[in-house]
Amino acid sequence: MKTVNIHQAKTNLSRLLARVEHGEEIIISNRGIPVAKLVPFHTSSNRRDSLGQDRGHFVVPEDFNAPLPSEILAAFEGDQE
Repeated sequence: MKTVNIHQAKTNLSRLLARVEHGEEIIISNRGIPVAKLVPFHTSSNRRDSLGQDRGHFVVPEDFNAPLPSEILAAFEGDQE
């Protein structure tokens, strides 16, 4: 894990962020005392382990792909009175 001081962090922020994007963690220190850590940001939308996490929690109806009733289709198309 790399440690940089505040001046180095300000001067090289783009380079440091590129390293963080590749998984590295970086400590930012102030007068030798660690004050912050740059870490990769992970969301559920970009993590592979979130795929299929709701399997078995709900059931898709058999008619899920059936055509919509005409009155609902008309509402979507703006033909509703």
